[in-house]
Amino acid sequence: MKICLTATDKNLDSKLHSRFGRCDYFLIYDSETKEYYTLENDPNLAHGAGVNAAQRVVDENIDVLITGNLGPNAKEILLKAEIKCYKGEDKELKRNINLFKEDKLSNIC
Repeated sequence: MKICLTATDKNLDSKLHSRFGRCDYFLIYDSETKEYYTLENDPNLAHGAGVNAAQRVVDENIDVLITGNLGPNAKEILLKAEIKCYKGEDKELKRNINLFKEDKLSNIC
């Protein structure tokens, strides 16, 4: 399963970024191999940051998204792509992955 987390930096010890379209990075974690990679996001777009970010997540064939706040336009794109979205906590990414595995995160789409 491919899990995407909105991140403040490029490693599992970084914090979850609270704003989906304005995050600095997307960290993509493979729950089977335990490997991950990051993608840079462009948080400085004047308009359409959420839509642009959502399309990047869809293009990566993500199964699950863990983020803070998710706007309605991005949410619509992710729903159509059948990506399950969860509201993470303001903690390290590895902690949010564990919370997801323990079924302790709220579904937001």
